[in-house]
Amino acid sequence: MADLPRLPFERTDALGISTTYATLRAEEPIARIRTRTGDEAWLVTGYEQARAIFADERFGRSHPDPDNAARLSNSALTGGPTGEFATEKDVHDRMRRLLAPAFSARRMQALSGHVQELVDGLLDRMEEQGPPLDLHASLSVPLPIQVICELLGVPLADRDHFRALAEEMTDLTDPDRSAAARTAMEEYSHGIVMAKRNDPGEDVYSDLARADLPADEIATMAGGLLFAGHETTVNRIDHGVLLLLADPAQAAALRDDPGRVSATVEEIMRVAVPNDHGLARYAREDVEVDGVRIRAGELCVIMTAAANRDETVFADAERFDIGRDPQPHLGFGYAIRYCLGANLARVELRAVFGSLFQRFPELRLAVPLDRLPWRVDRLTGGVSALPVTW
Repeated sequence: MADLPRLPFERTDALGISTTYATLRAEEPIARIRTRTGDEAWLVTGYEQARAIFADERFGRSHPDPDNAARLSNSALTGGPTGEFATEKDVHDRMRRLLAPAFSARRMQALSGHVQELVDGLLDRMEEQGPPLDLHASLSVPLPIQVICELLGVPLADRDHFRALAEEMTDLTDPDRSAAARTAMEEYSHGIVMAKRNDPGEDVYSDLARADLPADEIATMAGGLLFAGHETTVNRIDHGVLLLLADPAQAAALRDDPGRVSATVEEIMRVAVPNDHGLARYAREDVEVDGVRIRAGELCVIMTAAANRDETVFADAERFDIGRDPQPHLGFGYAIRYCLGANLARVELRAVFGSLFQRFPELRLAVPLDRLPWRVDRLTGGVSALPVTW
């Protein structure tokens, strides 16, 4: 089937997604495509279909024959199978039981005052420096890094080291480099956790140190928390700023009514598309979803950006609208695959977007949108710099 559509689809709007997704969603919300590696897979673009797969324990991230499994990309992170097929569910359940209390809504709300202080300090430094400046380097990167370092118990002085590893982990052009960086991140994180056994603190890595878990599980959890805990939030800040700058009326509405910040954050999570990668899930057995027979071992690519634009769920779905209500988006996943860090991300994003446009009401891009340095060769996408002025 050489004529199958192949990812990634052409994207003409830097802040939107390819129109091919809408076409497929209307015709086949679960459709056969080829991935970046040329492998055949199922592309999931419909909202209800994506939710069904997220919630179905017959889908997972592991594969019984990983060396011969279809791959989404060459990324060592999420391009193909991860974990052990026989133990994936047990490991996943154990991880959530261990980590859920640390990322609970109550605990994250208690952290919100400190996060706001960090945001205010970064905005103070922006004001002192004056325009133009790189918002990515001045706000989007340092805030999530400082928050996750404090929460996990990672030395902030190491931020350049693990940030460099995170960059290399997302490389879509060199799978060996990506894999080596992932291993280095896990080894680095594991070393900190082991040191906590003799010198524990009030942090998540100390919780891991006290847990009776195999060393490889601890390394994978610790590395994954450090990577995901800052990388994805960096991109959401950048992309949220770009969405608001592209729609001055929405930015003005937020500036004039800070009470809109929670709805704004949810709309950013629905609409922002820093990358076109999708989420890889493998059928553990034959499964039928919405009349489509998915065979055991086959790859499903859940494209949440497309599902979040499903017209049957969201009115005027392509429009960025901070007044939208309710917000049942899939930006944090769903059901058993709901992101553990969702509460933390919300606290950080609310602090940023509840303050940035009030402090800098004339904020605007210092270069045209099409001249921004987009990271098309990186798994997480986004930009490497965001020049702004005011």
